[in-house]
Amino acid sequence: MDSKLKTFGNKGVWIALVVYLLWLGHLGYSLLTVSVDLRSFWFWIHIAVQGYLFTGLFITGHDAMHGTVSNNRKLNDFIGWIATLSFAFLSYNRLRKNHYLHHQFPASERDPDFHPHSNNVLLWWIRFIVHYTTWWQLVLMAVTFNVLLLWFSVEQLISFWVVPAFLGTFQLFVFGTYIPHRRPHTEIMGIHRARTLPRNHWIAMLTCYFFGYHREHHIRPTIPWWNLYSVKDPGFPTT
Repeated sequence: MDSKLKTFGNKGVWIALVVYLLWLGHLGYSLLTVSVDLRSFWFWIHIAVQGYLFTGLFITGHDAMHGTVSNNRKLNDFIGWIATLSFAFLSYNRLRKNHYLHHQFPASERDPDFHPHSNNVLLWWIRFIVHYTTWWQLVLMAVTFNVLLLWFSVEQLISFWVVPAFLGTFQLFVFGTYIPHRRPHTEIMGIHRARTLPRNHWIAMLTCYFFGYHREHHIRPTIPWWNLYSVKDPGFPTT
């Protein structure tokens, strides 16, 4: 384990809690107060914000897979389990197993997050979604959707829950998988076969919670997302 992790203390837990409460709070606020109006500018803003918060929810679960949310393993895994379950009833254990393979065999045929036969972003994204979708996950989502219909309309649930989840998934995929690992693989990408975003921390945060600093993440996987900017190599080529 990276020794620097020891200096973070409980900061990761508090940041994870803030991300989760922002996601849950904005979801509740949108469902309870925002009208479904395709002509409204703020309607689309709320969808975009919720999609961004879905991304943060998954990034929290991702950090837990690397043990960077808490030094207490049980608390760390519990937070990761809650985050991934809330995202779309994803299996934390399955995600963690596949993510370890991704780090061990990045951008290769043994990498479950890599498309070995296509560089097309949509085909790769569809394969990415199908790979992590399970029948029990679909059943739980369907049951939850129908239970929520007791209080909210179909239009509300699709607008503020379903669509943002897909937006978050696409954002994670594009900036955390596709751009960093797509072909062609060049020699400067090294053994991790990973690119990184240019050094602009605001853009990096807005695009994917610093997860676009992907080469840095592969080199230092025990650095939590909120501290990746501090190990960003400004001299590393982005392609």
